[in-house]
Amino acid sequence: MQPKYAIIGGTGVYEPGAVEDARDVEVHTPYGDALATIGLYGGQAVAFMARHGKHHATPPHKVNYRANIYALKELGVEQVLATAAVGSLQPGLKPGDLVLVDDVIDMSKSRVGTFFEHDSVVHVDMSDPYCNRLRRNLKHTANRLDYSIHAGGVYVSTEGPRFETKAEIRMFQALGGSVVGMTSMPEVALAKEAELCYATVCMVTNYAAGLTTNALTHQEVVDAMRHNVEKIRALFYEFIQSDSDERTCDCKRAVGGQTPLRREEQ
Repeated sequence: MQPKYAIIGGTGVYEPGAVEDARDVEVHTPYGDALATIGLYGGQAVAFMARHGKHHATPPHKVNYRANIYALKELGVEQVLATAAVGSLQPGLKPGDLVLVDDVIDMSKSRVGTFFEHDSVVHVDMSDPYCNRLRRNLKHTANRLDYSIHAGGVYVSTEGPRFETKAEIRMFQALGGSVVGMTSMPEVALAKEAELCYATVCMVTNYAAGLTTNALTHQEVVDAMRHNVEKIRALFYEFIQSDSDERTCDCKRAVGGQTPLRREEQ
């Protein structure tokens, strides 16, 4: 059972949901081991990976992003749908809203963000970090389900695990940010280097610091995601069932076949 589709579940999304014949698979990579669950949905093989672990034990700055993306590539995955719990930087993006981001600002500090560290110099094009084809088709799927979704937005990816200061939030707003979270980078860049199609659907769980007088807690974020997790699962699985499986985008040629992953070398 070789999955071409994968779901990466962020905060609040720790299980694959209604898949059949689910089994856990541990993948050994040069960057460490990664755990995925593989099952069938509507006859289509799907891999699920909990970004922070099944019990949310791994904070965002400690996630082994390289092992996770490498493992999905090894499993045969070609298209990745990711979830993310985010704070809103704009009054028009309300808690509970879905945002299909199309760009990213990297404000992380300590994470290794590339597979290309040795014996090669590769500069991957990040003009369109999130696959336009995936984004467009996810929007069409949301329309069919009568889901309201914001098509477009800039994800500001911070280091964490602390939340941002009010001054930082004002800076992110001035830079054109729409939402703020802690996990999109380097995940999206590594997916691009691995020549995977990748898209993120963000769930707004709160207004960022300074946009509200309430102090933000992690439990508030988890609770907000819990109320909406089935909606995101339904969106992803409906997309997977209806997708033509034809990669007409340029993601599969993002680094001209120079990806260092073993699957490409065999």
